[in-house]
Amino acid sequence: MRTGRKNRFMQFQTKFTDIFGLGRAASLSVILLTSLVVILAVFWFFYSAPPRTITITSGPEGSIFRMNAEKYRTILARSGVKLNILPSQGSLENLKRLADPSFKVDIGFVQGGVASGLNIDKLTSLGSISYEPLLVFYRSARPLDLLSRLNGKRLAVGPEGSGTRSLALVLLAANDIEPGGSTTLSGLDAKDAAKALLAGTIDAVFLMGDAASPRTMRTLLRTPGIRLFDFTQADGYSRRIGYLNKLELPKGSIDFGKNIPADDISLIGPTVELIARADMHPALSDLLLEAAREVHGKPGLFKHRGEFPAPLEHEFRISADAARYYKTGKSFLYRYLPFRLASLANRFLIVAVPAVVVLLPGLRIIPALFRWRIRLRIYRWYRALLVLERSLLARVAPVEREKLLDRIEHIEEDVNKMKVPASFANQFYVLRGHIDFVRDRLMKSTQPR
Repeated sequence: MRTGRKNRFMQFQTKFTDIFGLGRAASLSVILLTSLVVILAVFWFFYSAPPRTITITSGPEGSIFRMNAEKYRTILARSGVKLNILPSQGSLENLKRLADPSFKVDIGFVQGGVASGLNIDKLTSLGSISYEPLLVFYRSARPLDLLSRLNGKRLAVGPEGSGTRSLALVLLAANDIEPGGSTTLSGLDAKDAAKALLAGTIDAVFLMGDAASPRTMRTLLRTPGIRLFDFTQADGYSRRIGYLNKLELPKGSIDFGKNIPADDISLIGPTVELIARADMHPALSDLLLEAAREVHGKPGLFKHRGEFPAPLEHEFRISADAARYYKTGKSFLYRYLPFRLASLANRFLIVAVPAVVVLLPGLRIIPALFRWRIRLRIYRWYRALLVLERSLLARVAPVEREKLLDRIEHIEEDVNKMKVPASFANQFYVLRGHIDFVRDRLMKSTQPR
């Protein structure tokens, strides 16, 4: 069977040689180069395909992060991409998962301010997708004007791994409230913390969208005796802590009929970013940003229509693909073709153009090198003939003439052993004619008298 394959290959090579007039070495080089480029092109075509399944690390059940992830899954499914959703404790756990190369996750929601102490060199941001206000609910007969008034109280600051806990500890530290002091810090999750506040076993609770559900927040806002902390120092916080923004909850925006809240309330909060690993496929980057625009581009309590997603760079650098998307939108093919069809066309162009760029010069250079090599071999014998012919300028003795005739015979014998392609037949026969010409001249030379 191997002999049959070898014979078929030899037949193909012979036909290739006859058609293109190349020698065996040149034709073999052309065949090998073409085969190598085709194999690499086919490999890259399939290797560069965007994955059909990606994984997002979201947040606890019922949280805004989890609900947004569900919306992303529905939108991505339209383009044939499956989104797996991993629940988490919130932003900090999401970031730790993304920063760990051994953890199989592609994207995640991460609030600003939680990256301290983590290696984020291989992570990029697809942009900020929303503001995430911090809501501090507390029990008190009178409104509290300073966060330091919570010193000595029982506070629920969120479980380990949540963005809520990370930000709460930063704010409390700025007000000289540290863990281990007179203030009791609880790690209850959002749902249990809200129940504890309603039951009176907790004095205040810190809640954010990465851990708390909108329903829990609305329940606390409508409960008599529970107040929402008004950050009257919001400007100062946002200037001292660079990733925070001053936000405002307008009067009556929760319930116009009951006028909840009764006054405008100042809040603070970071932005939430859609974080991905740096090796994310460009096509998926565009697809995710399209989903983000659909989910987060609508107006809300803390944003205007079309304000998000936005290329706001904080702790994470904006990816090159995301920066291009914000400037020019989707690439041409993805703008006018369905995702899968655009992906096929785009990969074909990416593979075909470099292949042509490599093959065209290569297929020209190999024959040129081969012709140059054949010409050198022919010119070598012409040089030998020139040396012989110069010796005829003087009269040649019979003994010398015999030596020269032997030399010509050796040259002719070696030339006849040369293997040249059909494209060099003309030069080959001309060389043989010149050998005869020099031989005739030598035979007619006579000894001087």
